[in-house]
Amino acid sequence: MQPSQAVNPAPLSLDRLPPVRRPRHPAIRGLTALVAALVLLPVMVLIGVGVTGSGEDWPHLLQNVLPRSTATTLWLLALVSAGTASIGVTTAWLIVAYDFPMRRVLAWALVLPVAVPPYLAAYAFGEFFHFTGPVQSALRAIFGWQSPRDYWFPDIRSTEGAALVLSAVLYPYVYMTTRVVFLMQGRNIADVARTLGARPGTVFRRILLPVARPAIIAGVALVLMETLNDIGAVEYLGVRTLTFSVYSTWLNRGSLEGAAQIAAVMMVIVFAILMTEQWARRKQGFHAARATHIKARPARLKLTGWRAAAAFLAVLLPILAGFGIPIQVLGRFAVRRLDQLFEPALQNAFLSSVAVAAATAVVTVGLALLLLNAARLVRRPGVLAMARISTIGYALPGTILGLGLLFALARIDNTVDALARDWFGFSTGLLISGTAGAVIYACTIRFMALAEGTIRSGMEKLPRNIDDAARSLGCSPARSARIVLLPLLTPAIMTAGVLVFVDTVKELSATILLRPFGFSTLATHVYENASRGVVEDGAVAALLIIVTALVPVMLLSRALMRDEAS
Repeated sequence: MQPSQAVNPAPLSLDRLPPVRRPRHPAIRGLTALVAALVLLPVMVLIGVGVTGSGEDWPHLLQNVLPRSTATTLWLLALVSAGTASIGVTTAWLIVAYDFPMRRVLAWALVLPVAVPPYLAAYAFGEFFHFTGPVQSALRAIFGWQSPRDYWFPDIRSTEGAALVLSAVLYPYVYMTTRVVFLMQGRNIADVARTLGARPGTVFRRILLPVARPAIIAGVALVLMETLNDIGAVEYLGVRTLTFSVYSTWLNRGSLEGAAQIAAVMMVIVFAILMTEQWARRKQGFHAARATHIKARPARLKLTGWRAAAAFLAVLLPILAGFGIPIQVLGRFAVRRLDQLFEPALQNAFLSSVAVAAATAVVTVGLALLLLNAARLVRRPGVLAMARISTIGYALPGTILGLGLLFALARIDNTVDALARDWFGFSTGLLISGTAGAVIYACTIRFMALAEGTIRSGMEKLPRNIDDAARSLGCSPARSARIVLLPLLTPAIMTAGVLVFVDTVKELSATILLRPFGFSTLATHVYENASRGVVEDGAVAALLIIVTALVPVMLLSRALMRDEAS
C-alpha cells in the first residue's frame, strides 16, 4: 500500500483574500440617528422661533431686558465660579493632605450639599438670615439693637446673596473632581517639591493648582450649567437673570417669541462656557493613573493646636452652610406640619415625582445602553458623532429644553389635529404637549449624559473583545448584549438609574414649563408654596426631596472613601 503523500496547497495571495467587511447594523444606526434628532429637536425649534419671529419685542428686550439680565447673569456666574472653586479646592486639599480631628467624617459629609436643590437652599437661607431669623435675632440680643436702623446686615435677596446660596450647595462638584486628582498625584508631587525646599504656599500655588486645573475647570463648568439652569432660587431671591427673564417674558408679556430670543442668548453663553473650558484645558494631559499603591502613599501631615482647629472649621463651615442650614430651617417647619403627610395633594405630588423619575430613569438608561452599544458595534465616525450629540442635553439649561419642547410638541400636536380634522372630521386635541410624557422627554434629554457617562465608565473596564467572542460562538449582537454585557454592567446600570432618578426628582425648570394642568411634583409643590410666600407649607415636601436624594449621595461618598488611603 503506497504511503499517502501530503498535498501542499497552493500559497494564497493576500490580494486574493476577500475584504473583511464590518456589519453595518442599519437598525442600530437608524435608532442612533433618531435619538440624536430627538435631542436636537427642541434646540433647533427654539432657534427657528427666535429667528423667524416678527421681532416686534426685540427692541424692548434689547433696551430694557437683555442688558440688565445679561450683566446680572454674568456677575452671578463669576461669583459662583469663584466661590465654588475656592471652597472645593481648599477643602479637597485639606482632606487629602492633612490629618486633623474628624477628618474622615468630614470628608464624607462634604458631599452632602449635593442632595439639596438650590431652590430649597434659597428658601432656607432666606428664613435663616431674615430679620426674625436666628442670626439677626442673636445679634440683637448680644448688642442690644432694637430695629434694622440700629445696624447694617447684608441682604440675602441680592445677586451676592444668590451667589452665596448657589456656592453653598454646588461646591461639591469642584470638591469631588479636584479631590480625585489630589488623591492620585497631589500628595506625591507635593512631598517631592517640599524635599527640594519649597514652602507649602509655593507648592500649592505653583505645583498643585496647575496639576488640578483640568479637574477644577470641569467641576466649575458643571457648576455654571447648574447656575444657568436655576429658576427657583433666583426668583425667590429677586435676582433677574436670563432664566428669570425667559419666564417673565413668556408669562407676564405673553411673548413666546421674546422668550425664545432670550433663550437663544442663553445658548450663546452656554456655548461660550463650553468653548472656554476646552480652551483652558488645551494641552493638558496629566497622567491620572496611580503611581504607587495606596498603602505606599506619603503620610498626611498631622496638624495640631490652632492649625488643626482652623482646618476643622474650614471644612466644617461649608457643610453647615450647604446642608446644615436647609435641614435646620426646613426640619423646624416640617415638624409642625407632619399632618401634611396624610394630605392627598402631597401624596399625589410624591407619587407623581416617583412615577416620572422612575420612567425617566428607565428610558434614559435604555437609550444610553443603545448609544453605547451602537458605538461599540459600528465604530464609525458618523455613529460616534450622533452618540456624542445625544448627550449634549446636560449642557443646556432646563429652561431652554422646556421652552424648545413646548414649541416643538405644540406644533406636532397642532399638525396632527389639523390632519385629523381634514381627513377624519374629529379633533385629536393635545397628544404629547401638556402631558407627563413631555416632562419625561425633557428630563431624558437633560440627563442622558449622566447615564451615558456612568455606564461608559463601567463598560471601559471590560475587555473590548468580550462580546466579539460571544458572537463568534453564534450569538447575535442583541443576544450577546443581553447575556454577556448586561450582567457585567449591572452595577453601572443601577448607579446610572439611581442618579437619573434623583436628579429628576430635583428638577424644576423644565417641569414648570411642561407639566399638565393639575399635575404637581414635589419640586413644583415646594415652588408653588414659596411663590405664595408660605415656604413653611412646602417644608415636608422639601425634606422628602432631600431624603430621596441622600441615598445616592451617601453611596457616592462611600465610593470616594474607598478610593482614599486610610
